[in-house]
Amino acid sequence: MTDGRGGTRPLRVAVCTTQVPFERGGAEILVDSLVAALRERGHEADAVTLPFKWYPSVDLLQGALAWRMLDLTEANGRPIDVVVATKFPAYLVRHPRKVVWLFHQFRQAYELHGTALAQFADDAEGVAMREAIREMDTLAFAEARGVFTISQNVTDRLRRFNDVHSTVLRPPPQRLGLSWLGDDGYVLSVGRLDAAKRNDLLLRAAAQAPGVEVVVVGEGPERAPLEALAAELGLGGRVRFTGRVGEQELEGLYGRCRAVFYAPFDEDYGFVPIEAHMAGKPVVTTTDAGGPLEFVRDGETGLVTAPTPAAVAAGLSRLHADPDLARRLGAAGAQAGGVLDWDAIVNALLGAA
Repeated sequence: MTDGRGGTRPLRVAVCTTQVPFERGGAEILVDSLVAALRERGHEADAVTLPFKWYPSVDLLQGALAWRMLDLTEANGRPIDVVVATKFPAYLVRHPRKVVWLFHQFRQAYELHGTALAQFADDAEGVAMREAIREMDTLAFAEARGVFTISQNVTDRLRRFNDVHSTVLRPPPQRLGLSWLGDDGYVLSVGRLDAAKRNDLLLRAAAQAPGVEVVVVGEGPERAPLEALAAELGLGGRVRFTGRVGEQELEGLYGRCRAVFYAPFDEDYGFVPIEAHMAGKPVVTTTDAGGPLEFVRDGETGLVTAPTPAAVAAGLSRLHADPDLARRLGAAGAQAGGVLDWDAIVNALLGAA
Protein backbone atom coordinates (compact mmCIF):
# COMPACT_ATOMS: atom_id res chain seq x y z
CA MET A 1 0.00 0.00 0.00
CA THR A 2 1.46 3.30 -1.07
CA ASP A 3 2.15 5.93 1.56
CA GLY A 4 1.55 8.72 -0.94
CA ARG A 5 5.29 9.29 -1.45
CA GLY A 6 6.20 6.28 -3.50
CA GLY A 7 6.74 3.96 -0.52
CA THR A 8 4.72 1.00 0.65
CA ARG A 9 4.58 1.41 4.45
CA PRO A 10 1.09 1.97 5.87
CA LEU A 11 0.90 5.23 7.79
CA ARG A 12 -0.73 6.27 11.04
CA VAL A 13 -2.84 9.31 10.20
CA ALA A 14 -4.73 11.60 12.58
CA VAL A 15 -7.54 13.57 10.94
CA CYS A 16 -8.06 16.65 13.10
CA THR A 17 -11.36 18.49 13.29
CA THR A 18 -13.58 20.45 15.64
CA GLN A 19 -17.21 19.74 16.36
CA VAL A 20 -20.08 21.44 18.11
CA PRO A 21 -21.37 18.72 20.45
CA PHE A 22 -24.63 17.10 19.36
CA GLU A 23 -24.49 18.71 15.91
CA ARG A 24 -23.71 16.81 12.73
CA GLY A 25 -23.49 18.02 9.16
CA GLY A 26 -21.45 17.87 6.00
CA ALA A 27 -18.10 18.49 7.70
CA GLU A 28 -18.59 15.56 10.08
CA ILE A 29 -19.63 13.30 7.20
CA LEU A 30 -16.56 14.37 5.25
CA VAL A 31 -14.19 13.61 8.14
CA ASP A 32 -15.76 10.16 8.57
CA SER A 33 -15.42 9.55 4.82
CA LEU A 34 -11.75 10.54 4.81
CA VAL A 35 -10.97 8.27 7.77
CA ALA A 36 -12.78 5.40 6.04
CA ALA A 37 -10.94 6.05 2.77
CA LEU A 38 -7.56 5.98 4.53
CA ARG A 39 -8.40 2.73 6.31
CA GLU A 40 -9.65 1.11 3.10
CA ARG A 41 -6.26 1.86 1.55
CA GLY A 42 -4.37 0.11 4.34
CA HIS A 43 -3.53 3.03 6.60
CA GLU A 44 -4.26 3.29 10.30
CA ALA A 45 -6.44 6.37 10.63
CA ASP A 46 -8.58 7.98 13.28
CA ALA A 47 -10.43 11.25 13.81
CA VAL A 48 -9.17 13.51 16.58
CA THR A 49 -11.80 16.01 17.69
CA LEU A 50 -12.16 18.73 20.28
CA PRO A 51 -15.42 20.52 21.09
CA PHE A 52 -15.75 23.99 19.63
CA LYS A 53 -17.48 26.97 21.20
CA TRP A 54 -17.15 30.30 19.44
CA TYR A 55 -18.80 32.46 22.09
CA PRO A 56 -17.85 34.37 24.15
CA SER A 57 -14.64 35.41 22.44
CA VAL A 58 -12.46 34.11 25.28
CA ASP A 59 -13.80 30.59 24.69
CA LEU A 60 -12.89 30.83 21.02
CA LEU A 61 -9.32 31.78 21.94
CA GLN A 62 -9.11 29.00 24.55
CA GLY A 63 -10.22 26.51 21.91
CA ALA A 64 -7.48 27.68 19.59
CA LEU A 65 -4.91 27.40 22.39
CA ALA A 66 -6.06 23.87 23.21
CA TRP A 67 -5.20 22.73 19.67
CA ARG A 68 -1.88 24.57 19.81
CA MET A 69 -0.90 22.77 23.03
CA LEU A 70 -1.98 19.32 21.86
CA ASP A 71 0.79 16.77 21.30
CA LEU A 72 -0.03 14.52 18.35
CA THR A 73 3.49 13.38 17.57
CA GLU A 74 2.65 10.02 19.16
CA ALA A 75 -0.18 8.06 20.77
CA ASN A 76 0.15 5.16 23.17
CA GLY A 77 3.88 5.06 22.61
CA ARG A 78 3.64 4.82 18.82
CA PRO A 79 4.40 7.69 16.44
CA ILE A 80 1.67 9.45 14.45
CA ASP A 81 3.11 9.81 10.96
CA VAL A 82 0.81 12.42 9.44
CA VAL A 83 -1.76 14.91 10.64
CA VAL A 84 -4.48 16.10 8.26
CA ALA A 85 -6.19 19.19 9.70
CA THR A 86 -9.51 20.39 8.33
CA LYS A 87 -10.92 23.56 9.86
CA PHE A 88 -10.43 26.31 12.45
CA PRO A 89 -8.94 25.94 14.98
CA ALA A 90 -7.88 22.31 14.42
CA TYR A 91 -5.25 23.34 11.88
CA LEU A 92 -3.36 25.14 14.67
CA VAL A 93 -2.13 21.75 15.87
CA ARG A 94 1.63 21.30 15.59
CA HIS A 95 3.14 18.34 13.81
CA PRO A 96 6.25 17.89 11.64
CA ARG A 97 4.12 16.37 8.87
CA LYS A 98 0.98 18.47 8.99
CA VAL A 99 -1.20 18.80 5.90
CA VAL A 100 -4.23 21.08 5.74
CA TRP A 101 -7.32 20.07 3.78
CA LEU A 102 -9.33 23.18 4.49
CA PHE A 103 -13.09 22.91 4.86
CA HIS A 104 -13.40 26.49 6.06
CA GLN A 105 -11.83 29.09 8.31
CA PHE A 106 -13.67 30.99 11.05
CA ARG A 107 -15.67 32.89 8.49
CA GLN A 108 -16.95 35.55 10.92
CA ALA A 109 -13.41 36.97 10.92
CA TYR A 110 -13.40 37.13 7.13
CA GLU A 111 -16.13 37.44 4.52
CA LEU A 112 -19.04 37.22 6.97
CA HIS A 113 -17.91 40.32 8.84
CA GLY A 114 -20.27 43.16 8.09
CA THR A 115 -23.14 40.84 7.17
CA ALA A 116 -26.16 39.68 9.15
CA LEU A 117 -24.09 36.61 10.11
CA ALA A 118 -21.24 38.64 11.64
CA GLN A 119 -20.01 38.01 15.19
CA PHE A 120 -17.50 40.75 15.98
CA ALA A 121 -18.31 44.42 16.46
CA ASP A 122 -16.22 47.16 14.89
CA ASP A 123 -14.84 48.17 18.28
CA ALA A 124 -11.31 47.66 19.61
CA GLU A 125 -12.06 44.15 20.90
CA GLY A 126 -13.71 43.07 17.65
CA VAL A 127 -10.85 44.38 15.53
CA ALA A 128 -8.30 42.66 17.80
CA MET A 129 -10.18 39.35 17.58
CA ARG A 130 -10.33 39.40 13.79
CA GLU A 131 -6.65 40.29 13.55
CA ALA A 132 -5.70 37.55 16.02
CA ILE A 133 -7.61 34.91 14.05
CA ARG A 134 -6.02 36.00 10.78
CA GLU A 135 -2.54 35.91 12.31
CA MET A 136 -3.15 32.43 13.77
CA ASP A 137 -4.40 31.19 10.42
CA THR A 138 -1.47 32.57 8.47
CA LEU A 139 0.96 30.96 10.91
CA ALA A 140 -0.80 27.60 10.81
CA PHE A 141 -0.90 27.47 7.00
CA ALA A 142 2.78 28.42 6.77
CA GLU A 143 3.64 25.42 8.97
CA ALA A 144 1.84 22.95 6.74
CA ARG A 145 3.65 20.83 4.19
CA GLY A 146 0.71 21.20 1.87
CA VAL A 147 -2.46 23.29 1.82
CA PHE A 148 -5.52 21.96 0.00
CA THR A 149 -9.15 23.06 0.02
CA ILE A 150 -12.50 21.46 -0.75
CA SER A 151 -13.55 24.04 -3.35
CA GLN A 152 -12.41 26.87 -5.56
CA ASN A 153 -14.48 29.18 -3.38
CA VAL A 154 -12.42 28.29 -0.29
CA THR A 155 -9.19 28.55 -2.28
CA ASP A 156 -10.14 32.02 -3.50
CA ARG A 157 -10.94 33.20 0.04
CA LEU A 158 -7.63 31.86 1.35
CA ARG A 159 -5.74 33.70 -1.36
CA ARG A 160 -7.72 36.92 -0.90
CA PHE A 161 -7.54 37.18 2.87
CA ASN A 162 -4.30 35.35 3.81
CA ASP A 163 -2.27 35.44 0.59
CA VAL A 164 -1.95 31.65 0.81
CA HIS A 165 -1.94 29.52 -2.34
CA SER A 166 -3.71 26.16 -2.21
CA THR A 167 -4.86 23.28 -4.37
CA VAL A 168 -8.50 22.29 -4.77
CA LEU A 169 -9.46 18.70 -3.92
CA ARG A 170 -13.24 18.44 -4.37
CA PRO A 171 -14.51 15.43 -2.38
CA PRO A 172 -17.24 13.05 -3.45
CA PRO A 173 -20.44 13.00 -1.38
CA GLN A 174 -21.45 10.31 1.08
CA ARG A 175 -22.21 6.92 -0.37
CA LEU A 176 -25.90 7.08 -1.17
CA GLY A 177 -27.73 4.97 -3.71
CA LEU A 178 -29.09 7.94 -5.64
CA SER A 179 -30.98 7.73 -8.92
CA TRP A 180 -33.96 9.27 -10.70
CA LEU A 181 -37.07 7.54 -9.33
CA GLY A 182 -39.80 9.71 -10.80
CA ASP A 183 -41.28 13.16 -10.29
CA ASP A 184 -43.74 13.85 -7.48
CA GLY A 185 -43.51 17.58 -8.13
CA TYR A 186 -42.13 18.88 -4.81
CA VAL A 187 -39.02 21.00 -4.21
CA LEU A 188 -36.58 19.41 -1.77
CA SER A 189 -34.27 21.17 0.68
CA VAL A 190 -31.65 19.13 2.56
CA GLY A 191 -29.28 20.31 5.28
CA ARG A 192 -28.80 21.80 8.69
CA LEU A 193 -31.48 24.34 9.55
CA ASP A 194 -29.51 27.44 10.45
CA ALA A 195 -29.64 31.02 9.27
CA ALA A 196 -26.76 30.71 6.79
CA LYS A 197 -28.61 28.01 4.81
CA ARG A 198 -31.46 30.47 4.07
CA ASN A 199 -34.43 28.14 4.09
CA ASP A 200 -36.44 31.24 4.94
CA LEU A 201 -35.72 32.41 1.39
CA LEU A 202 -37.22 29.18 0.06
CA LEU A 203 -40.38 29.57 2.17
CA ARG A 204 -40.85 33.21 1.17
CA ALA A 205 -40.38 32.21 -2.46
CA ALA A 206 -42.87 29.36 -2.16
CA ALA A 207 -45.43 31.82 -0.81
CA GLN A 208 -45.10 33.69 -4.13
CA ALA A 209 -45.18 30.52 -6.26
CA PRO A 210 -48.73 29.09 -6.21
CA GLY A 211 -48.90 25.32 -6.31
CA VAL A 212 -45.25 24.71 -5.42
CA GLU A 213 -44.86 22.18 -2.61
CA VAL A 214 -41.75 22.02 -0.41
CA VAL A 215 -40.13 19.28 1.68
CA VAL A 216 -37.48 20.42 4.18
CA VAL A 217 -35.11 17.73 5.51
CA GLY A 218 -32.87 18.41 8.50
CA GLU A 219 -32.67 19.75 12.03
CA GLY A 220 -31.12 22.81 13.58
CA PRO A 221 -31.74 25.95 15.62
CA GLU A 222 -33.91 27.51 12.90
CA ARG A 223 -36.48 24.73 12.68
CA ALA A 224 -39.02 26.31 15.03
CA PRO A 225 -38.68 29.80 13.47
CA LEU A 226 -39.03 28.27 10.00
CA GLU A 227 -42.16 26.38 11.00
CA ALA A 228 -43.56 29.60 12.43
CA LEU A 229 -42.69 31.45 9.22
CA ALA A 230 -44.43 28.79 7.11
CA ALA A 231 -47.59 29.27 9.18
CA GLU A 232 -47.30 33.05 8.99
CA LEU A 233 -46.98 32.88 5.20
CA GLY A 234 -50.06 30.67 4.97
CA LEU A 235 -48.22 27.81 3.32
CA GLY A 236 -50.34 25.26 5.17
CA GLY A 237 -50.07 21.83 3.59
CA ARG A 238 -47.60 23.03 0.94
CA VAL A 239 -44.55 22.61 3.18
CA ARG A 240 -43.47 19.59 5.21
CA PHE A 241 -40.62 19.44 7.73
CA THR A 242 -39.29 15.89 8.09
CA GLY A 243 -36.46 16.39 10.59
CA ARG A 244 -33.53 14.04 10.13
CA VAL A 245 -34.20 11.00 7.95
CA GLY A 246 -32.39 7.74 7.30
CA GLU A 247 -30.38 7.04 4.17
CA GLN A 248 -33.10 5.04 2.46
CA GLU A 249 -35.74 7.73 2.99
CA LEU A 250 -33.29 10.42 1.87
CA GLU A 251 -32.56 8.48 -1.32
CA GLY A 252 -36.29 8.32 -2.01
CA LEU A 253 -36.84 12.01 -1.35
CA TYR A 254 -34.03 12.96 -3.73
CA GLY A 255 -35.16 10.47 -6.35
CA ARG A 256 -38.80 11.60 -6.46
CA CYS A 257 -38.54 15.40 -6.17
CA ARG A 258 -38.98 17.85 -9.06
CA ALA A 259 -35.96 19.95 -8.07
CA VAL A 260 -33.62 20.66 -5.18
CA PHE A 261 -33.24 24.09 -3.59
CA TYR A 262 -29.82 24.88 -2.14
CA ALA A 263 -28.86 28.52 -1.70
CA PRO A 264 -26.80 29.15 1.46
CA PHE A 265 -24.86 32.39 1.66
CA ASP A 266 -21.37 32.00 0.16
CA GLU A 267 -21.19 28.29 0.99
CA ASP A 268 -17.78 26.64 1.24
CA TYR A 269 -18.70 23.66 -0.94
CA GLY A 270 -22.00 21.87 -0.40
CA PHE A 271 -22.69 18.19 -1.07
CA VAL A 272 -26.36 18.81 -1.81
CA PRO A 273 -26.00 19.95 -5.45
CA ILE A 274 -23.80 16.93 -6.22
CA GLU A 275 -26.29 14.57 -4.59
CA ALA A 276 -29.13 16.23 -6.50
CA HIS A 277 -27.30 15.72 -9.78
CA MET A 278 -26.59 12.09 -8.88
CA ALA A 279 -30.36 11.69 -8.56
CA GLY A 280 -30.89 13.38 -11.93
CA LYS A 281 -32.49 16.47 -10.39
CA PRO A 282 -31.90 20.15 -11.22
CA VAL A 283 -30.75 22.57 -8.53
CA VAL A 284 -32.18 26.01 -7.84
CA THR A 285 -29.55 28.26 -6.29
CA THR A 286 -28.59 31.94 -6.14
CA THR A 287 -25.88 34.19 -7.50
CA ASP A 288 -24.30 34.63 -4.04
CA ALA A 289 -24.34 30.94 -3.01
CA GLY A 290 -20.59 30.42 -3.41
CA GLY A 291 -19.56 26.77 -3.68
CA PRO A 292 -22.74 25.49 -5.39
CA LEU A 293 -21.98 27.72 -8.37
CA GLU A 294 -19.03 25.44 -9.15
CA PHE A 295 -21.59 22.76 -10.09
CA VAL A 296 -24.84 24.52 -11.01
CA ARG A 297 -24.88 26.25 -14.39
CA ASP A 298 -27.89 28.43 -15.09
CA GLY A 299 -30.10 26.93 -17.76
CA GLU A 300 -27.85 23.88 -18.09
CA THR A 301 -27.88 21.88 -14.84
CA GLY A 302 -30.26 24.07 -12.84
CA LEU A 303 -31.40 27.64 -12.33
CA VAL A 304 -29.35 30.45 -10.77
CA THR A 305 -31.42 33.40 -9.61
CA ALA A 306 -30.97 36.59 -7.67
CA PRO A 307 -31.16 35.97 -3.89
CA THR A 308 -34.65 37.44 -3.52
CA PRO A 309 -37.97 35.72 -2.84
CA ALA A 310 -39.45 37.02 -6.11
CA ALA A 311 -36.53 35.76 -8.22
CA VAL A 312 -36.44 32.35 -6.54
CA ALA A 313 -40.23 32.12 -6.85
CA ALA A 314 -39.95 32.74 -10.58
CA GLY A 315 -37.44 29.88 -10.87
CA LEU A 316 -39.59 27.51 -8.82
CA SER A 317 -42.68 28.41 -10.83
CA ARG A 318 -40.83 27.82 -14.08
CA LEU A 319 -39.91 24.27 -13.07
CA HIS A 320 -43.35 23.68 -11.58
CA ALA A 321 -44.95 24.54 -14.93
CA ASP A 322 -42.44 22.63 -17.06
CA PRO A 323 -41.52 19.16 -15.74
CA ASP A 324 -39.79 18.38 -19.04
CA LEU A 325 -37.38 21.26 -18.45
CA ALA A 326 -36.65 19.94 -14.96
CA ARG A 327 -35.95 16.51 -16.41
CA ARG A 328 -33.56 17.90 -19.04
CA LEU A 329 -31.65 20.02 -16.54
CA GLY A 330 -31.43 17.14 -14.11
CA ALA A 331 -30.19 14.75 -16.78
CA ALA A 332 -27.46 17.23 -17.74
CA GLY A 333 -26.46 17.53 -14.10
CA ALA A 334 -26.17 13.76 -13.85
CA GLN A 335 -23.56 13.86 -16.63
CA ALA A 336 -21.52 16.64 -15.04
CA GLY A 337 -18.29 15.87 -13.20
CA GLY A 338 -16.08 18.00 -11.01
CA VAL A 339 -15.36 15.81 -7.98
CA LEU A 340 -12.42 13.49 -7.33
CA ASP A 341 -12.36 9.90 -6.20
CA TRP A 342 -10.86 8.99 -2.85
CA ASP A 343 -7.74 7.48 -4.42
CA ALA A 344 -6.78 10.88 -5.84
CA ILE A 345 -7.53 12.67 -2.57
CA VAL A 346 -5.62 10.25 -0.33
CA ASN A 347 -2.64 10.24 -2.71
CA ALA A 348 -2.56 14.05 -2.81
CA LEU A 349 -2.82 14.52 0.96
CA LEU A 350 -0.27 11.87 1.91
CA GLY A 351 1.98 12.78 -1.00
CA ALA A 352 2.28 16.31 0.34
CA ALA A 353 3.21 15.08 3.80
